[in-house]
Amino acid sequence: MEKIVVDFAIIGSGPAGLTGAIQAAKSGKSVVLIEKGHFPGGSCLNLGTIPSKSLREAILDLSRYNERSFYGQSCLREVSIKDLNYRLNTVLESERTILFRRFKKNHIRFVRGCARFETPHELVVYDEEAKDYLYITASYFLIGVGSKPRNPLHIPFDDEVILDSTRLLALSAVPKTMIVLGGGVIGAEYASFFSVLGTEVTVLDKRERMLPTLDREIGVHFQADLKENGLLFHPKKVLKRVERKGEKAHVTCEDGSTYEGEILLYAMGREANVQELEIDKAGVLLNAQGYIPVNTNFQTLTPHIYAAGDVIGYPSLASTSMEQGRLAARHALNLPVHPFPTFFPIGIYTIPEISCCGKTEEELQQESIPYEVGRAYYYEIARSQITGGAMMGFFKLLFHQHTRELLGVHIIGRSATELIHIGQVAMSFNAKIDYFVDQVFNYPTFAEGYRIAALNGLNKLS
Repeated sequence: MEKIVVDFAIIGSGPAGLTGAIQAAKSGKSVVLIEKGHFPGGSCLNLGTIPSKSLREAILDLSRYNERSFYGQSCLREVSIKDLNYRLNTVLESERTILFRRFKKNHIRFVRGCARFETPHELVVYDEEAKDYLYITASYFLIGVGSKPRNPLHIPFDDEVILDSTRLLALSAVPKTMIVLGGGVIGAEYASFFSVLGTEVTVLDKRERMLPTLDREIGVHFQADLKENGLLFHPKKVLKRVERKGEKAHVTCEDGSTYEGEILLYAMGREANVQELEIDKAGVLLNAQGYIPVNTNFQTLTPHIYAAGDVIGYPSLASTSMEQGRLAARHALNLPVHPFPTFFPIGIYTIPEISCCGKTEEELQQESIPYEVGRAYYYEIARSQITGGAMMGFFKLLFHQHTRELLGVHIIGRSATELIHIGQVAMSFNAKIDYFVDQVFNYPTFAEGYRIAALNGLNKLS
């Protein structure tokens, strides 16, 4: 068995592990990056973020969904799984090639295999046949193994009909009917995708609405858009039983209602992917929620072992994971660090797209902060008319009634996850709502929605 000694050993090559590895390598340290999957990039690249967003883009493009305002529903064309997989695989191959190039450029040793701790400073890497083949001693460690779909034992997953978000990527055909259990981000994204593909989608959730953490007005608008696409949402449904009968999934709820679909997507939570690491041997424990607890510098209970990304829980975003991994490496190597940002944008890649930053209207009400709202609807923006299919949605700016300081930005509609950064930057500089009125925006652009919304809000003060 090969034995090596390095400065930094990183477990998991997703967003947190990758940025941590590059930061350490650029600081002149020897780095080994361990990934148990067949390809680098972790679940983000291979099973989660990139595949789902690639599918979304392909669905919008191939179905001609955004051309409806020009030609009506008749322009929509049928899309096959073969079409989608071709585009998905092209993206994945390109991204993997780029990752290998980055490893080589930064002199990062990439190792494929499963890792387990032997002591707080020693790891063993073993292959698929459970054969140990690499012994690693390191000064510092970063655990960035991410999360995986939660698979309760009472749900009969079978890779064909009853699926989680990972298994869903292996579908051989677009289903005619689909049940989605869970109206959170993952459930909402895939439900909206398949709805656009023509699948009759039914979403069940114990809560009153999908994406309940959103600003309520945005959430209501989102569900109205989904309903227009034929999606059915049933709130306050408590799951009693899931079973497969023949070639279909059957769901029974506590209130006696039943539902049937060609496939079922179980999207009710994820869990830290730490089962094989034997972290207890390193003095690292899990909290009550099943995640690794860390301090503000991303140190675990064992100070030279860091953890970042989904494995530590909220916010579990690829974007925040990248910065967590970078900051963890910098702290370990005694480099200057800044506190992790107190606010950051949330991007939800549903159809329609949603993004937000800062306070919701409900939070401002709870905190008794006097505020006003400025709105700009996509149908008011010339760029929407030009591009077609982007008439649904709106900008919502929340600002203080007296100081006019921008308190929250919420966007639902085309390019929302791109547009949100304008509001994010403005908020980071404590900008007032007047900022968007006093500046000139390119015309025609979606971004001018900020100016229209700001004028709308300021007019309410006069």
